[in-house]
Amino acid sequence: MSETGEETQTVALGPRIVASGGFDLLYREGMSLIETVAAYLDGEGRLESRVLPREAAFLYATESMRLTTRLMQLASWLLLQRAVNEGEITKENARSEKEKVKFSATPSERGGPGYDQLPDRLRGFIDQGDRLFERVLQLDTLERGKMPDRDKGLANGIADQLARLKAAFAPS
Repeated sequence: MSETGEETQTVALGPRIVASGGFDLLYREGMSLIETVAAYLDGEGRLESRVLPREAAFLYATESMRLTTRLMQLASWLLLQRAVNEGEITKENARSEKEKVKFSATPSERGGPGYDQLPDRLRGFIDQGDRLFERVLQLDTLERGKMPDRDKGLANGIADQLARLKAAFAPS
């Protein structure tokens, strides 16, 4: 209740952020990365992998499969969220479908024997995929109406802003 006796409602900012223009930018960026990586792995990347030393060639196969899997998981999330934003499916249906797509964890550390011998472009795509994954995880957390993990770099800005808004509008 407010001081005037009117009932106040909490506004869930997370779903609004996910449905905003920021999502459109993330969607375009994500789908572009997926297309670019697919073209690279089918063309130039295949050629580059053939000249790698044995250990690096094995790592190339492992990392390219891991990257492809990660990007397909992200594509599923992005397509479902776009369908919700465009009113094609309900949030509940999307949430049910999103639960079926389990994001694979990002390795805590990249590297190891042969990693520095991988082509620069592949390592760059891996880094881009990891950053995109972190952004999608943050949006997924917001979409669920939860606060992002304050230990994550991207989340700090969002979490700090939401905390300031809550503090500014909290009842005294």
